Amino acid sequence: AYLRTVQDWIIRPQLKGVEGVAGIDAIGGYLKQYHVQPDPMKLVSFSFTFHELIEALERNNVSTGAGTIEHHGEAYIVRSDSRIARESEIGEIVVGTRNGTPIRIRDLAQVGVGRELRTGSASKGGAEVVVGTALMRIGENSRTVAAAVDAKLEAIRKTLPPGIGASTVLNRTKLVDATIRTVEKNLAEGALLVIVVLFALLGNFRAALITALAIPLSMLMTATGMVKTHISGNLMSLGAIDFGLIVDGAVIIVENCLRRLAGRQHELGRPLTREERLEVVTAAARQMIQPTIFGQAIIITVYVPILTLTGIEGKMFHPMSMTVILALVSAFILSVTFIPAMIAIAITGKVKETESIVIRFAKRIYEPGARFAVAQRGAVVILGLLAFLASLLLARRLGQEFVPTLDEQDIAAHAMRIPGTGLTQSTAMQFQVERTLSRFPEVVFAFSKTGTAEMASDPMPPNVSDTFVILKPKSEWPDPREDKARLVERMEEALKKLPGNAYEFTQPIQMRFNELIAGIRGDVAVKVYGDDFASMEKTALAIARILGEVKGAADIKVEQTKGLPVMNVDINRAAISRFGLSSADVQEVLSIAVGG
Repeated sequence: AYLRTVQDWIIRPQLKGVEGVAGIDAIGGYLKQYHVQPDPMKLVSFSFTFHELIEALERNNVSTGAGTIEHHGEAYIVRSDSRIARESEIGEIVVGTRNGTPIRIRDLAQVGVGRELRTGSASKGGAEVVVGTALMRIGENSRTVAAAVDAKLEAIRKTLPPGIGASTVLNRTKLVDATIRTVEKNLAEGALLVIVVLFALLGNFRAALITALAIPLSMLMTATGMVKTHISGNLMSLGAIDFGLIVDGAVIIVENCLRRLAGRQHELGRPLTREERLEVVTAAARQMIQPTIFGQAIIITVYVPILTLTGIEGKMFHPMSMTVILALVSAFILSVTFIPAMIAIAITGKVKETESIVIRFAKRIYEPGARFAVAQRGAVVILGLLAFLASLLLARRLGQEFVPTLDEQDIAAHAMRIPGTGLTQSTAMQFQVERTLSRFPEVVFAFSKTGTAEMASDPMPPNVSDTFVILKPKSEWPDPREDKARLVERMEEALKKLPGNAYEFTQPIQMRFNELIAGIRGDVAVKVYGDDFASMEKTALAIARILGEVKGAADIKVEQTKGLPVMNVDINRAAISRFGLSSADVQEVLSIAVGG
Protein backbone atom coordinates (compact mmCIF):
# COMPACT_ATOMS: atom_id res chain seq x y z
CA ALA A 1 0.00 0.00 0.00
CA TYR A 2 2.90 2.38 0.69
CA LEU A 3 4.23 2.10 -2.88
CA ARG A 4 0.79 2.95 -4.25
CA THR A 5 0.56 5.93 -1.88
CA VAL A 6 3.91 7.23 -3.16
CA GLN A 7 2.71 6.75 -6.73
CA ASP A 8 -0.63 8.51 -6.17
CA TRP A 9 0.52 11.43 -4.01
CA ILE A 10 4.12 12.14 -5.05
CA ILE A 11 4.86 10.83 -8.55
CA ARG A 12 1.48 11.12 -10.31
CA PRO A 13 0.72 14.82 -9.54
CA GLN A 14 4.12 15.92 -10.81
CA LEU A 15 3.99 13.83 -14.00
CA LYS A 16 0.48 15.11 -14.77
CA GLY A 17 2.00 18.59 -14.93
CA VAL A 18 4.24 17.65 -17.87
CA GLU A 19 3.10 19.31 -21.09
CA GLY A 20 1.26 16.86 -23.35
CA VAL A 21 0.38 14.37 -20.59
CA ALA A 22 -3.35 13.68 -20.22
CA GLY A 23 -3.08 11.49 -17.13
CA ILE A 24 -1.23 8.70 -15.33
CA ASP A 25 -2.86 5.27 -15.26
CA ALA A 26 -1.69 3.26 -12.25
CA ILE A 27 -1.79 -0.49 -11.72
CA GLY A 28 -0.37 -2.56 -8.90
CA GLY A 29 -0.09 -2.13 -5.17
CA TYR A 30 -3.07 -1.40 -2.96
CA LEU A 31 -5.04 1.79 -2.54
CA LYS A 32 -5.09 2.61 1.18
CA GLN A 33 -8.62 2.79 2.59
CA TYR A 34 -10.37 3.18 5.92
CA HIS A 35 -12.40 0.04 6.55
CA VAL A 36 -15.46 -0.14 8.79
CA GLN A 37 -16.32 -3.78 9.49
CA PRO A 38 -19.76 -3.99 11.19
CA ASP A 39 -20.49 -6.68 13.75
CA PRO A 40 -23.94 -8.07 12.78
CA MET A 41 -24.62 -9.24 16.36
CA LYS A 42 -23.98 -5.75 17.78
CA LEU A 43 -26.14 -4.17 15.09
CA VAL A 44 -28.99 -6.49 16.06
CA SER A 45 -28.53 -5.93 19.79
CA PHE A 46 -28.70 -2.14 19.36
CA SER A 47 -31.43 -2.40 16.69
CA PHE A 48 -29.42 -0.64 13.97
CA THR A 49 -29.34 -1.50 10.26
CA PHE A 50 -26.55 -1.45 7.70
CA HIS A 51 -28.27 1.46 6.00
CA GLU A 52 -28.25 3.56 9.18
CA LEU A 53 -24.55 2.88 9.65
CA ILE A 54 -23.76 3.91 6.08
CA GLU A 55 -25.93 7.02 6.36
CA ALA A 56 -24.08 8.07 9.52
CA LEU A 57 -20.74 7.74 7.73
CA GLU A 58 -21.94 9.72 4.72
CA ARG A 59 -23.51 12.53 6.75
CA ASN A 60 -20.35 12.98 8.83
CA ASN A 61 -17.92 13.08 5.92
CA VAL A 62 -19.03 16.15 3.95
CA SER A 63 -17.73 19.55 2.91
CA THR A 64 -20.28 22.29 2.25
CA GLY A 65 -20.14 25.81 0.88
CA ALA A 66 -22.56 28.10 2.72
CA GLY A 67 -22.29 31.16 0.47
CA THR A 68 -20.85 34.57 1.41
CA ILE A 69 -21.26 37.13 4.19
CA GLU A 70 -20.54 40.86 3.79
CA HIS A 71 -19.11 42.57 6.84
CA HIS A 72 -17.61 46.08 6.98
CA GLY A 73 -17.24 46.18 3.21
CA GLU A 74 -15.57 42.80 2.96
CA ALA A 75 -17.03 39.58 1.54
CA TYR A 76 -16.30 36.37 3.43
CA ILE A 77 -16.74 32.97 1.83
CA VAL A 78 -18.37 30.62 4.32
CA ARG A 79 -17.54 26.96 4.16
CA SER A 80 -17.73 24.01 6.53
CA ASP A 81 -15.35 21.10 6.10
CA SER A 82 -16.18 18.08 8.24
CA ARG A 83 -14.42 15.47 6.18
CA ILE A 84 -12.76 12.66 8.08
CA ALA A 85 -9.02 13.16 8.43
CA ARG A 86 -8.00 10.42 10.87
CA GLU A 87 -8.96 6.86 11.67
CA SER A 88 -9.94 7.76 15.23
CA GLU A 89 -12.57 10.23 13.99
CA ILE A 90 -14.53 7.44 12.31
CA GLY A 91 -15.05 5.53 15.53
CA GLU A 92 -16.43 8.65 17.28
CA ILE A 93 -19.24 9.20 14.76
CA VAL A 94 -22.64 8.83 16.42
CA VAL A 95 -25.05 6.49 14.65
CA GLY A 96 -27.98 7.12 17.02
CA THR A 97 -29.05 6.98 20.65
CA ARG A 98 -30.54 4.26 22.79
CA ASN A 99 -32.13 5.27 26.11
CA GLY A 100 -30.37 8.62 25.91
CA THR A 101 -26.96 7.04 25.37
CA PRO A 102 -25.14 7.89 22.08
CA ILE A 103 -24.12 4.80 20.14
CA ARG A 104 -20.94 5.35 18.14
CA ILE A 105 -19.49 3.46 15.19
CA ARG A 106 -16.78 1.98 17.43
CA ASP A 107 -19.57 0.37 19.46
CA LEU A 108 -20.96 -1.37 16.37
CA ALA A 109 -17.98 -2.04 14.13
CA GLN A 110 -14.23 -2.49 13.95
CA VAL A 111 -12.44 0.47 12.33
CA GLY A 112 -8.99 0.18 10.75
CA VAL A 113 -6.80 0.86 7.75
CA GLY A 114 -7.28 -1.66 4.95
CA ARG A 115 -6.69 -2.21 1.27
CA GLU A 116 -8.94 -1.90 -1.75
CA LEU A 117 -10.45 -4.86 -3.55
CA ARG A 118 -8.23 -4.40 -6.57
CA THR A 119 -8.80 -5.59 -10.13
CA GLY A 120 -5.21 -5.58 -11.34
CA SER A 121 -1.60 -6.04 -10.27
CA ALA A 122 1.86 -5.30 -11.62
CA SER A 123 5.12 -7.17 -11.18
CA LYS A 124 8.74 -7.03 -12.29
CA GLY A 125 11.28 -9.81 -12.10
CA GLY A 126 9.02 -11.95 -9.93
CA ALA A 127 8.01 -9.33 -7.35
CA GLU A 128 5.08 -6.96 -7.05
CA VAL A 129 5.59 -3.33 -8.08
CA VAL A 130 3.44 -0.33 -9.02
CA VAL A 131 3.45 0.65 -12.71
CA GLY A 132 2.29 4.06 -13.91
CA THR A 133 1.54 4.62 -17.59
CA ALA A 134 1.74 8.17 -18.94
CA LEU A 135 -1.22 8.83 -21.25
CA MET A 136 -0.56 11.38 -24.00
CA ARG A 137 -3.05 13.98 -25.18
CA ILE A 138 -4.38 13.60 -28.73
CA GLY A 139 -2.32 15.49 -31.29
CA GLU A 140 0.86 15.73 -29.20
CA ASN A 141 4.27 14.56 -30.39
CA SER A 142 4.96 11.23 -28.68
CA ARG A 143 8.72 11.65 -28.97
CA THR A 144 8.87 15.00 -27.17
CA VAL A 145 6.28 14.01 -24.55
CA ALA A 146 8.12 10.77 -23.74
CA ALA A 147 11.42 12.64 -23.40
CA ALA A 148 9.80 15.24 -21.11
CA VAL A 149 8.24 12.54 -18.91
CA ASP A 150 11.58 10.74 -18.66
CA ALA A 151 13.35 13.95 -17.64
CA LYS A 152 10.67 14.76 -15.05
CA LEU A 153 10.86 11.25 -13.60
CA GLU A 154 14.61 11.67 -13.20
CA ALA A 155 13.99 14.80 -11.13
CA ILE A 156 11.24 13.12 -9.07
CA ARG A 157 13.48 10.16 -8.30
CA LYS A 158 15.77 12.39 -6.21
CA THR A 159 12.89 13.45 -3.94
CA LEU A 160 11.45 10.00 -3.15
CA PRO A 161 11.48 8.59 0.41
CA PRO A 162 14.42 6.37 1.40
CA GLY A 163 14.16 2.84 0.07
CA ILE A 164 11.78 3.80 -2.75
CA GLY A 165 13.00 3.84 -6.35
CA ALA A 166 11.38 4.76 -9.67
CA SER A 167 12.65 3.81 -13.10
CA THR A 168 11.43 3.83 -16.68
CA VAL A 169 10.55 0.29 -17.75
CA LEU A 170 9.22 0.94 -21.26
CA ASN A 171 10.18 3.99 -23.31
CA ARG A 172 9.47 4.03 -27.03
CA THR A 173 11.70 7.09 -27.59
CA LYS A 174 14.71 4.87 -28.31
CA LEU A 175 12.77 2.99 -30.98
CA VAL A 176 11.50 6.24 -32.51
CA ASP A 177 15.01 7.72 -32.55
CA ALA A 178 16.44 4.56 -34.14
CA THR A 179 13.69 4.60 -36.77
CA ILE A 180 14.32 8.27 -37.57
CA ARG A 181 18.05 7.61 -37.90
CA THR A 182 17.25 4.79 -40.34
CA VAL A 183 14.97 7.08 -42.36
CA GLU A 184 17.61 9.83 -42.42
CA LYS A 185 20.25 7.35 -43.56
CA ASN A 186 18.02 5.97 -46.31
CA LEU A 187 17.04 9.45 -47.49
CA ALA A 188 20.68 10.57 -47.59
CA GLU A 189 21.76 7.46 -49.49
CA GLY A 190 18.84 7.79 -51.91
CA ALA A 191 19.57 11.45 -52.59
CA LEU A 192 23.28 10.73 -53.10
CA LEU A 193 22.51 7.90 -55.52
CA VAL A 194 20.14 10.08 -57.56
CA ILE A 195 22.72 12.87 -57.70
CA VAL A 196 25.42 10.45 -58.90
CA VAL A 197 23.08 9.18 -61.63
CA LEU A 198 22.28 12.75 -62.69
CA PHE A 199 25.97 13.63 -63.03
CA ALA A 200 26.60 10.40 -64.95
CA LEU A 201 23.71 10.79 -67.41
CA LEU A 202 23.23 14.51 -68.09
CA GLY A 203 26.77 15.06 -69.37
CA ASN A 204 26.85 18.66 -68.11
CA PHE A 205 28.24 19.31 -64.64
CA ARG A 206 26.44 22.60 -64.02
CA ALA A 207 23.14 21.29 -65.37
CA ALA A 208 23.42 18.20 -63.16
CA LEU A 209 24.20 20.37 -60.14
CA ILE A 210 21.17 22.58 -60.80
CA THR A 211 18.94 19.52 -61.17
CA ALA A 212 20.31 18.05 -57.94
CA LEU A 213 19.40 21.26 -56.08
CA ALA A 214 15.76 20.31 -56.58
CA ILE A 215 16.19 17.57 -53.95
CA PRO A 216 17.11 19.65 -50.87
CA LEU A 217 14.88 22.55 -51.89
CA SER A 218 11.84 20.35 -52.44
CA MET A 219 12.51 18.62 -49.10
CA LEU A 220 12.66 22.05 -47.43
CA MET A 221 9.32 23.02 -48.96
CA THR A 222 7.86 19.63 -48.02
CA ALA A 223 9.02 19.99 -44.41
CA THR A 224 7.41 23.44 -44.26
CA GLY A 225 4.14 21.98 -45.51
CA MET A 226 4.38 19.13 -42.99
CA VAL A 227 4.77 21.61 -40.14
CA LYS A 228 1.79 23.67 -41.31
CA THR A 229 -0.42 20.58 -41.72
CA HIS A 230 0.80 19.01 -38.42
CA ILE A 231 2.35 15.92 -40.05
CA SER A 232 5.19 14.40 -38.04
CA GLY A 233 8.35 13.09 -39.62
CA ASN A 234 8.20 9.33 -39.20
CA LEU A 235 8.88 6.06 -40.98
CA MET A 236 5.58 6.13 -42.88
CA SER A 237 5.67 9.78 -43.98
CA LEU A 238 9.35 10.22 -44.90
CA GLY A 239 9.99 6.64 -45.99
CA ALA A 240 7.65 6.99 -48.98
CA ILE A 241 9.55 9.88 -50.58
CA ASP A 242 11.16 8.89 -53.90
CA PHE A 243 13.88 11.29 -55.06
CA GLY A 244 13.70 9.85 -58.54
CA LEU A 245 10.12 11.13 -58.82
CA ILE A 246 11.10 14.48 -57.32
CA VAL A 247 13.78 15.24 -59.95
CA ASP A 248 11.81 13.73 -62.83
CA GLY A 249 10.20 17.01 -63.90
CA ALA A 250 13.43 18.94 -63.39
CA VAL A 251 15.38 16.48 -65.58
CA ILE A 252 12.87 16.85 -68.43
CA ILE A 253 13.01 20.65 -68.35
CA VAL A 254 16.82 20.78 -67.98
CA GLU A 255 17.37 18.46 -70.95
CA ASN A 256 14.96 20.46 -73.11
CA CYS A 257 16.61 23.73 -72.08
CA LEU A 258 20.07 22.38 -72.95
CA ARG A 259 18.80 21.12 -76.30
CA ARG A 260 17.15 24.44 -77.16
CA LEU A 261 20.19 26.47 -76.01
CA ALA A 262 22.57 24.33 -78.09
CA GLY A 263 20.28 24.60 -81.13
CA ARG A 264 19.96 28.39 -80.82
CA GLN A 265 23.73 28.80 -80.47
CA HIS A 266 24.24 26.64 -83.54
CA GLU A 267 21.81 28.84 -85.53
CA LEU A 268 23.49 32.10 -84.50
CA GLY A 269 27.03 30.75 -84.52
CA ARG A 270 27.91 32.54 -81.28
CA PRO A 271 27.28 32.35 -77.52
CA LEU A 272 23.94 33.73 -76.39
CA THR A 273 23.42 36.88 -74.34
CA ARG A 274 21.55 36.72 -71.03
CA GLU A 275 18.38 38.09 -72.63
CA GLU A 276 18.59 35.47 -75.37
CA ARG A 277 19.18 32.70 -72.84
CA LEU A 278 16.17 33.84 -70.82
CA GLU A 279 14.02 33.85 -73.94
CA VAL A 280 15.14 30.37 -75.03
CA VAL A 281 14.83 28.87 -71.54
CA THR A 282 11.37 30.39 -71.05
CA ALA A 283 10.19 28.89 -74.32
CA ALA A 284 11.76 25.53 -73.47
CA ALA A 285 10.15 25.46 -70.01
CA ARG A 286 6.77 26.50 -71.42
CA GLN A 287 7.01 23.68 -73.96
CA MET A 288 7.53 21.06 -71.23
CA ILE A 289 5.03 22.34 -68.66
CA GLN A 290 2.17 20.26 -70.03
CA PRO A 291 3.97 16.88 -70.03
CA THR A 292 5.46 17.70 -66.62
CA ILE A 293 2.03 18.48 -65.15
CA PHE A 294 0.61 15.36 -66.77
CA GLY A 295 3.33 13.12 -65.32
CA GLN A 296 3.11 14.59 -61.81
CA ALA A 297 -0.71 14.51 -61.87
CA ILE A 298 -0.71 10.79 -62.69
CA ILE A 299 1.52 10.06 -59.69
CA ILE A 300 -0.49 12.33 -57.35
CA THR A 301 -3.72 10.67 -58.51
CA VAL A 302 -2.36 7.35 -57.23
CA TYR A 303 -1.98 8.79 -53.71
CA VAL A 304 -5.24 10.76 -53.50
CA PRO A 305 -7.49 7.70 -52.79
CA ILE A 306 -5.35 6.93 -49.73
CA LEU A 307 -6.68 10.14 -48.18
CA THR A 308 -10.17 8.58 -48.11
CA LEU A 309 -9.06 5.87 -45.66
CA THR A 310 -10.56 6.16 -42.18
CA GLY A 311 -9.85 4.70 -38.77
CA ILE A 312 -6.46 3.21 -37.92
CA GLU A 313 -5.60 2.73 -41.61
CA GLY A 314 -6.25 6.41 -42.26
CA LYS A 315 -4.09 7.52 -39.33
CA MET A 316 -1.27 5.32 -40.66
CA PHE A 317 -1.32 6.23 -44.34
CA HIS A 318 -2.62 9.82 -44.43
CA PRO A 319 0.82 11.22 -43.43
CA MET A 320 2.50 9.13 -46.15
CA SER A 321 0.09 10.28 -48.86
CA MET A 322 0.17 13.94 -47.82
CA THR A 323 3.98 13.99 -47.61
CA VAL A 324 4.41 12.49 -51.09
CA ILE A 325 1.85 14.91 -52.56
CA LEU A 326 3.59 17.86 -50.88
CA ALA A 327 6.96 16.66 -52.22
CA LEU A 328 5.65 16.25 -55.78
CA VAL A 329 3.91 19.64 -55.79
CA SER A 330 7.06 21.27 -54.38
CA ALA A 331 9.21 19.59 -57.03
CA PHE A 332 6.85 20.73 -59.79
CA ILE A 333 6.92 24.35 -58.58
CA LEU A 334 10.72 24.26 -58.51
CA SER A 335 10.97 22.63 -61.94
CA VAL A 336 8.98 25.42 -63.65
CA THR A 337 10.41 28.35 -61.66
CA PHE A 338 13.75 27.83 -59.98
CA ILE A 339 15.26 25.33 -62.44
CA PRO A 340 14.71 27.38 -65.65
CA ALA A 341 15.94 30.54 -63.91
CA MET A 342 19.12 28.82 -62.74
CA ILE A 343 19.70 27.35 -66.21
CA ALA A 344 19.43 30.80 -67.78
CA ILE A 345 21.82 32.29 -65.23
CA ALA A 346 24.40 29.51 -64.78
CA ILE A 347 24.63 27.85 -68.23
CA THR A 348 26.80 30.36 -70.06
CA GLY A 349 29.36 30.10 -72.82
CA LYS A 350 29.25 27.42 -75.48
CA VAL A 351 26.56 24.80 -74.93
CA LYS A 352 26.64 21.45 -76.72
CA GLU A 353 24.01 18.73 -76.66
CA THR A 354 26.22 15.76 -75.92
CA GLU A 355 25.61 12.26 -74.70
CA SER A 356 27.47 10.91 -71.70
CA ILE A 357 29.58 7.77 -71.86
CA VAL A 358 26.91 5.90 -69.90
CA ILE A 359 24.19 6.81 -72.41
CA ARG A 360 26.38 5.87 -75.38
CA PHE A 361 27.21 2.52 -73.77
CA ALA A 362 23.54 1.86 -72.98
CA LYS A 363 22.55 2.67 -76.56
CA ARG A 364 25.19 0.32 -77.92
CA ILE A 365 23.55 -2.51 -75.96
CA TYR A 366 19.95 -1.44 -76.46
CA GLU A 367 19.84 -0.76 -80.21
CA PRO A 368 20.62 -4.34 -81.38
CA GLY A 369 18.06 -5.70 -78.96
CA ALA A 370 15.44 -3.20 -80.12
CA ARG A 371 16.03 -4.08 -83.79
CA PHE A 372 15.72 -7.80 -83.02
CA ALA A 373 12.50 -7.25 -81.04
CA VAL A 374 10.93 -5.30 -83.91
CA ALA A 375 12.01 -7.89 -86.47
CA GLN A 376 10.76 -10.83 -84.35
CA ARG A 377 7.82 -9.04 -82.75
CA GLY A 378 5.53 -12.09 -82.76
CA ALA A 379 7.99 -14.24 -80.84
CA VAL A 380 8.76 -11.37 -78.45
CA VAL A 381 5.06 -10.82 -77.68
CA ILE A 382 4.53 -14.55 -77.02
CA LEU A 383 7.62 -14.66 -74.82
CA GLY A 384 6.38 -11.62 -72.89
CA LEU A 385 2.97 -13.22 -72.32
CA LEU A 386 4.59 -16.43 -71.09
CA ALA A 387 6.76 -14.43 -68.69
CA PHE A 388 3.64 -12.60 -67.47
CA LEU A 389 1.77 -15.86 -66.82
CA ALA A 390 4.80 -17.31 -65.04
CA SER A 391 4.97 -14.21 -62.82
CA LEU A 392 1.30 -14.68 -61.89
CA LEU A 393 2.02 -18.25 -60.78
CA LEU A 394 4.98 -17.10 -58.72
CA ALA A 395 2.98 -14.20 -57.24
CA ARG A 396 0.50 -16.66 -55.74
CA ARG A 397 3.31 -18.12 -53.65
CA LEU A 398 4.30 -14.77 -52.19
CA GLY A 399 3.27 -13.96 -48.64
CA GLN A 400 1.10 -10.93 -47.97
CA GLU A 401 0.85 -8.59 -45.01
CA PHE A 402 -0.77 -5.27 -44.24
CA VAL A 403 2.51 -3.49 -43.44
CA PRO A 404 6.03 -4.88 -42.99
CA THR A 405 6.79 -5.89 -39.41
CA LEU A 406 8.95 -3.36 -37.59
CA ASP A 407 11.46 -4.89 -35.19
CA GLU A 408 10.71 -3.10 -31.92
CA GLN A 409 13.76 -4.70 -30.25
CA ASP A 410 11.55 -5.94 -27.39
CA ILE A 411 9.07 -8.79 -26.92
CA ALA A 412 5.51 -8.90 -25.57
CA ALA A 413 3.96 -12.13 -24.30
CA HIS A 414 0.23 -12.41 -23.65
CA ALA A 415 -0.26 -14.99 -20.87
CA MET A 416 -3.70 -16.56 -20.35
CA ARG A 417 -5.07 -18.88 -17.67
CA ILE A 418 -8.40 -20.64 -17.34
CA PRO A 419 -11.39 -18.37 -16.57
CA GLY A 420 -12.03 -18.11 -12.86
CA THR A 421 -8.35 -17.85 -11.89
CA GLY A 422 -8.17 -15.29 -9.09
CA LEU A 423 -5.92 -12.25 -9.24
CA THR A 424 -3.71 -13.51 -6.40
CA GLN A 425 -3.19 -16.89 -8.08
CA SER A 426 -2.68 -15.30 -11.49
CA THR A 427 -0.08 -12.90 -10.07
CA ALA A 428 1.80 -15.78 -8.40
CA MET A 429 1.85 -17.69 -11.70
CA GLN A 430 3.09 -14.56 -13.44
CA PHE A 431 6.02 -14.35 -11.02
CA GLN A 432 7.19 -17.73 -12.36
CA VAL A 433 6.84 -16.51 -15.96
CA GLU A 434 8.98 -13.43 -15.26
CA ARG A 435 11.67 -15.39 -13.43
CA THR A 436 11.87 -17.88 -16.31
CA LEU A 437 12.19 -15.13 -18.93
CA SER A 438 14.71 -13.15 -16.86
CA ARG A 439 17.12 -16.11 -16.88
CA PHE A 440 17.80 -15.65 -20.60
CA PRO A 441 21.11 -13.80 -21.08
CA GLU A 442 19.55 -11.70 -23.87
CA VAL A 443 16.99 -10.21 -21.44
CA VAL A 444 17.51 -7.09 -19.31
CA PHE A 445 14.31 -7.58 -17.29
CA ALA A 446 10.67 -8.58 -17.66
CA PHE A 447 7.64 -6.87 -16.16
CA SER A 448 3.92 -7.55 -16.35
CA LYS A 449 0.47 -6.10 -15.92
CA THR A 450 -2.23 -8.52 -14.78
CA GLY A 451 -5.93 -7.69 -14.86
CA THR A 452 -7.33 -4.18 -15.25
CA ALA A 453 -5.64 -0.92 -14.27
CA GLU A 454 -7.29 1.94 -12.40
CA MET A 455 -8.55 3.81 -15.49
CA ALA A 456 -9.40 0.60 -17.37
CA SER A 457 -7.71 1.93 -20.52
CA ASP A 458 -6.76 -1.68 -21.32
CA PRO A 459 -9.37 -3.87 -19.56
CA MET A 460 -8.40 -7.50 -18.98
CA PRO A 461 -9.81 -10.20 -16.70
CA PRO A 462 -7.64 -11.25 -13.73
CA ASN A 463 -6.64 -14.49 -15.48
CA VAL A 464 -4.81 -12.58 -18.26
CA SER A 465 -1.40 -10.88 -18.11
CA ASP A 466 0.63 -8.77 -20.51
CA THR A 467 4.35 -9.49 -20.13
CA PHE A 468 6.92 -7.09 -21.57
CA VAL A 469 10.42 -8.49 -22.13
CA ILE A 470 13.09 -5.81 -22.50
CA LEU A 471 16.03 -7.10 -24.54
CA LYS A 472 19.68 -6.12 -24.58
CA PRO A 473 21.23 -4.72 -27.78
CA LYS A 474 22.09 -7.54 -30.17
CA SER A 475 25.78 -6.79 -29.82
CA GLU A 476 25.53 -7.94 -26.17
CA TRP A 477 23.79 -11.25 -26.96
CA PRO A 478 25.82 -14.46 -26.53
CA ASP A 479 25.20 -15.09 -30.24
CA PRO A 480 24.56 -11.77 -32.04
CA ARG A 481 23.75 -13.68 -35.26
CA GLU A 482 20.66 -15.30 -33.70
CA ASP A 483 17.42 -13.68 -34.82
CA LYS A 484 14.61 -12.72 -32.48
CA ALA A 485 12.29 -15.40 -33.89
CA ARG A 486 14.65 -18.12 -32.66
CA LEU A 487 14.86 -16.43 -29.24
CA VAL A 488 11.04 -16.45 -29.02
CA GLU A 489 11.04 -20.17 -29.85
CA ARG A 490 13.47 -20.86 -27.00
CA MET A 491 11.34 -18.77 -24.63
CA GLU A 492 8.22 -20.71 -25.61
CA GLU A 493 10.01 -23.99 -24.94
CA ALA A 494 11.05 -22.78 -21.48
CA LEU A 495 7.58 -21.47 -20.60
CA LYS A 496 5.87 -24.71 -21.63
CA LYS A 497 7.30 -26.25 -18.46
CA LEU A 498 5.08 -23.94 -16.38
CA PRO A 499 1.61 -25.51 -16.04
CA GLY A 500 -1.66 -23.62 -16.42
CA ASN A 501 -0.54 -20.97 -18.90
CA ALA A 502 -1.06 -20.35 -22.61
CA TYR A 503 0.96 -17.74 -24.49
CA GLU A 504 0.83 -15.46 -27.52
CA PHE A 505 4.12 -13.80 -28.47
CA THR A 506 4.24 -10.48 -30.29
CA GLN A 507 5.74 -6.99 -29.80
CA PRO A 508 4.51 -4.19 -27.48
CA ILE A 509 3.40 -1.68 -30.13
CA GLN A 510 2.30 -4.40 -32.54
CA MET A 511 0.09 -5.92 -29.83
CA ARG A 512 -1.65 -2.60 -29.14
CA PHE A 513 -1.98 -1.93 -32.86
CA ASN A 514 -3.68 -5.26 -33.44
CA GLU A 515 -6.05 -4.55 -30.56
CA LEU A 516 -7.04 -1.21 -32.06
CA ILE A 517 -7.66 -2.67 -35.51
CA ALA A 518 -9.49 -5.89 -34.68
CA GLY A 519 -9.84 -6.06 -30.91
CA ILE A 520 -7.37 -8.95 -30.63
CA ARG A 521 -3.68 -9.12 -29.81
CA GLY A 522 -2.70 -11.68 -32.47
CA ASP A 523 -1.93 -10.97 -36.12
CA VAL A 524 -4.85 -13.01 -37.50
CA ALA A 525 -8.18 -13.77 -35.83
CA VAL A 526 -11.26 -15.73 -36.85
CA LYS A 527 -14.49 -14.64 -35.18
CA VAL A 528 -17.31 -17.18 -34.90
CA TYR A 529 -20.87 -15.85 -34.60
CA GLY A 530 -23.96 -17.74 -33.49
CA ASP A 531 -26.64 -18.26 -30.84
CA ASP A 532 -25.47 -21.52 -29.26
CA PHE A 533 -22.20 -21.37 -27.31
CA ALA A 534 -21.67 -25.13 -27.50
CA SER A 535 -21.89 -25.13 -31.31
CA MET A 536 -19.71 -22.03 -31.55
CA GLU A 537 -17.04 -23.60 -29.34
CA LYS A 538 -17.09 -26.79 -31.40
CA THR A 539 -16.72 -24.78 -34.62
CA ALA A 540 -13.90 -22.69 -33.14
CA LEU A 541 -11.96 -25.81 -32.13
CA ALA A 542 -12.38 -27.23 -35.65
CA ILE A 543 -11.11 -23.96 -37.16
CA ALA A 544 -8.11 -24.01 -34.81
CA ARG A 545 -7.20 -27.55 -35.92
CA ILE A 546 -7.32 -26.50 -39.58
CA LEU A 547 -5.27 -23.35 -38.95
CA GLY A 548 -2.70 -25.42 -37.09
CA GLU A 549 -1.89 -27.19 -40.36
CA VAL A 550 -1.05 -23.89 -42.11
CA LYS A 551 2.68 -23.46 -42.60
CA GLY A 552 4.03 -20.58 -40.52
CA ALA A 553 1.06 -20.41 -38.14
CA ALA A 554 1.98 -20.32 -34.45
CA ASP A 555 0.38 -19.64 -31.06
CA ILE A 556 -3.07 -20.75 -32.23
CA LYS A 557 -5.49 -20.47 -29.31
CA VAL A 558 -9.25 -20.65 -28.87
CA GLU A 559 -10.46 -18.01 -26.45
CA GLN A 560 -12.46 -19.50 -23.62
CA THR A 561 -15.93 -18.00 -23.23
CA LYS A 562 -17.19 -20.20 -20.42
CA GLY A 563 -15.96 -21.82 -17.23
CA LEU A 564 -16.05 -18.76 -14.95
CA PRO A 565 -17.38 -19.92 -11.55
CA VAL A 566 -20.36 -17.88 -10.34
CA MET A 567 -22.03 -18.05 -6.92
CA ASN A 568 -25.70 -17.17 -7.27
CA VAL A 569 -27.65 -15.93 -4.24
CA ASP A 570 -31.38 -16.59 -4.60
CA ILE A 571 -33.63 -14.47 -2.38
CA ASN A 572 -36.52 -16.18 -0.59
CA ARG A 573 -39.25 -13.59 -1.12
CA ALA A 574 -41.64 -15.23 1.35
CA ALA A 575 -39.02 -15.17 4.11
CA ILE A 576 -37.95 -11.54 3.60
CA SER A 577 -41.58 -10.40 3.45
CA ARG A 578 -42.11 -11.61 7.03
CA PHE A 579 -39.40 -9.15 8.13
CA GLY A 580 -40.77 -6.31 5.99
CA LEU A 581 -37.69 -6.33 3.71
CA SER A 582 -37.40 -5.86 -0.02
CA SER A 583 -35.02 -7.57 -2.42
CA ALA A 584 -33.06 -4.31 -2.70
CA ASP A 585 -32.50 -4.27 1.09
CA VAL A 586 -31.06 -7.78 1.03
CA GLN A 587 -28.92 -7.09 -2.04
CA GLU A 588 -27.55 -3.89 -0.48
CA VAL A 589 -26.42 -5.82 2.61
CA LEU A 590 -24.94 -8.54 0.40
CA SER A 591 -23.04 -5.99 -1.67
CA ILE A 592 -21.62 -4.27 1.41
CA ALA A 593 -20.74 -7.51 3.17
CA VAL A 594 -18.87 -9.00 0.19
CA GLY A 595 -17.59 -6.05 -1.83
CA GLY A 596 -17.37 -3.34 0.81
